[in-house]
Amino acid sequence: MTIRRTPIVEQDQALKVMVEARYQEMKEKAKASIEKAAAVSLTSDMWTSINTEAYLAVTCHFVDESSTLNTVVLGVQYFPNAHTAENIAQVKGSLMTEWAITDKVTCLVTDGAANMGACARELRLKYAICIAHTLNLVVKKALDQTAEVSDIRAKSRKIVGYFRSSTTAKERLSVVQEQLRKPQLKLIQEVETRWNSTYNMLQRLFEQREPVGAALASLTTDIPPVSSEEFGIISECVVVLAPFNDATTELSQEKRVSGSKVIPLLAMLDHCLNEQMEKSPSIGSSLAQKLRMLLREKPDKIQTMSIMFFATLLDPRFRKLGFLSPARASEAEKRLKAECASVMRASTTSSSSAPPPQPSTSQTVEAVSHGNNLWRRLDESVRQTQTQNVTADANIEVQRYMMEPNIGRLEDPLKYWERQKYVYPHLYKLALTYLCTPASSVPCEQVFSKAGEILSKKRNRLRPATVEKLLFLNKNQ
Repeated sequence: MTIRRTPIVEQDQALKVMVEARYQEMKEKAKASIEKAAAVSLTSDMWTSINTEAYLAVTCHFVDESSTLNTVVLGVQYFPNAHTAENIAQVKGSLMTEWAITDKVTCLVTDGAANMGACARELRLKYAICIAHTLNLVVKKALDQTAEVSDIRAKSRKIVGYFRSSTTAKERLSVVQEQLRKPQLKLIQEVETRWNSTYNMLQRLFEQREPVGAALASLTTDIPPVSSEEFGIISECVVVLAPFNDATTELSQEKRVSGSKVIPLLAMLDHCLNEQMEKSPSIGSSLAQKLRMLLREKPDKIQTMSIMFFATLLDPRFRKLGFLSPARASEAEKRLKAECASVMRASTTSSSSAPPPQPSTSQTVEAVSHGNNLWRRLDESVRQTQTQNVTADANIEVQRYMMEPNIGRLEDPLKYWERQKYVYPHLYKLALTYLCTPASSVPCEQVFSKAGEILSKKRNRLRPATVEKLLFLNKNQ
């Protein structure tokens, strides 16, 4: 008996073949592009699907031949094993080998999970914590430490929850907003895991304070309204938290060089908080003080990481102006000169491709007969002079670059380096290495946002291999 395939099955098979062919084509194209890159940085994150299946995503960031920052999804792999550093390192190591980037990775950026940090150490990679996650944790901790704000947040969550869950309350608010000629905007609920959700909730509630108060007064509910004094505190908190919201939003949406922004961004946040602290004593100034103390603890360590301060110095938008401390800027410049000298020495070594001339038999006999110490002092002096020359040349190249005026903050630093690559050839190589590092692990989280759409309740039977290929094609277009 012959089993005849239905048209639907045949279409399904044809679609799988098309997806596989396109996947292989795009993968080879991406590999060819990465192969030409001087250096790459990685971001990584874990995600659990609607089927409670874990996936590990790794994205790769590099500067291509046209001096454009590129992002490629290396893989979104099904991860049924325990989430230990060793297991994660094994998968990442396999991906790095498959894509031939083991010796090219400058930095790995992930959230602050302990297993991710241990994984980086296992792979012997430089490791940076996502700055957006870090800022979110700083804000959360400062808010939790401010009792007055905690009480207002609890009251605000009840009010927002009431208007979002009750159809009657929702309709009444909409009517009042229209009567008062206010924008008909929904209230925003605070969510534990969502960045800036506290700020968004308080800001929206403050903007809609008049219609919310009027709507509550006309409804039968025991939920207490927010008082005018409490709205005053909310207003102060919104002003203090606004720069943090701007910072995380900017970093999350950045499509160009972003790692170099981390140190300048922390410096600007410090200035903003200092301005709030100088105001008369209030809940807002107290919150600003707590934020500043926390900001100078954990994130302060970021400013001592070579991967970050090299990126800032090599970004012509910032250079030394991006640092909060002049002493740190000078120390970073000193380190950059040493790094530049290392690149010069490596270039000199690689350019000396011609093999040294072989001594004749008579020369060899003469050297042996006179001993090895005859020319030792002169040879050492020559080597010392060569080292001094390289160091001096590196100092000159860095100093010339530092003396140039900064380009505009909205300009593309990679376009600057494309123009200046022959003026500062060794710093250009360092720029390609350090400016590809992203400030956050948002690229991986964006992959999983798409994964939630692909692997939904209506499409929950896709195989992990199919999910990976569909995500790869979607993000690597």
